[in-house]
Amino acid sequence: MQTRQLGRTGLKISEICLGTMTYGQQTDRADAFAQMDYAVAQGVNFFDTAELYSIPPRAETSGSTETIIGEWFAARKNRDRIVLASKVVGRTAMPWFRDGAEARLDRANIFRAVEGSLKRLRTDYIDLYQLHWPDRPMVLFDGLSNAYEDRGGPDGVSFEETASALQELVAQGKIRHFGLSNETPWGVAQFLRVAEKGVGPRPVSIQNAYHLLNRQFEIGLAEFAFREQVGLLAYSPLAQGFLTGKYLHGARPPGARSTLFDRGQRYEKPGVDAAIEDYVALAKEFGLHPVHLALAFVTSRPFVTANIVGATNLEQLKIILDAPHELPPELLRRIDAIYQLRGNPAP
Repeated sequence: MQTRQLGRTGLKISEICLGTMTYGQQTDRADAFAQMDYAVAQGVNFFDTAELYSIPPRAETSGSTETIIGEWFAARKNRDRIVLASKVVGRTAMPWFRDGAEARLDRANIFRAVEGSLKRLRTDYIDLYQLHWPDRPMVLFDGLSNAYEDRGGPDGVSFEETASALQELVAQGKIRHFGLSNETPWGVAQFLRVAEKGVGPRPVSIQNAYHLLNRQFEIGLAEFAFREQVGLLAYSPLAQGFLTGKYLHGARPPGARSTLFDRGQRYEKPGVDAAIEDYVALAKEFGLHPVHLALAFVTSRPFVTANIVGATNLEQLKIILDAPHELPPELLRRIDAIYQLRGNPAP
């Protein structure tokens, strides 16, 4: 397992990050423990979680993933071996986070969220604390370009207030670094701007969706990641399993995420099946598992700091961690040819 530097910090993280959002619903405690044990044995030292998890978000399972990870730390006595990332929810009306009040990215909400995560994770610090999504009114998770339009409601919490709260937590030793998630180029620029003014820490990473069906990160954000060392932590590299081909033509395998929760609409848009068929056929032509083609493409991008992988069970994780680190130039050219034809059908 190769390592990469997290932003401008001195932290070295594995290029594969263990995503944990299924722990507590799809993945039970025993299998979650087995996955974490196996990942560490394979050289993974970077785990990603969130106060929101497990997925799908529900009041009765909120925080369940962090709880399982905390129990694993307590059992294995290895907290110091793991670079741990978690997240605070952005602006949301989901009532179970803040006793029925709307959650925001202001000082009070951030401090409360950190304390809850630390308690569940059974640790006194979080290495990378991320803003799960922006506080300001905007369209999220559908890839549209109208995020700047007025969506109504109150303005977002100022970047300065959010950054100042994070700086306090750094000073207290409760978080070491901070990152962004589901953010735009403008949002990244604003946090860099306030950091340059001496307000708050500098973001070290951005966790956005990036995969063969959605390469929008390459437009605008990739240059920030490369030149400002705010590297991408790529989530959904398998497009929630759609790039395996298992959901082609409306198939719903027993036990699969979209079968259980019907949350795959982001990957059920016109043109998606045609693109998946092309990538699956290309993997077969080169003698690769479709999973390995999709993962190796993401891992090999120069602006990617870590590729966040997730699995329902240990057997899936074993296949995932067997993926190569790079792809041959001819295969990359063929991937780009499909992209030229199919574009980003699932932003």
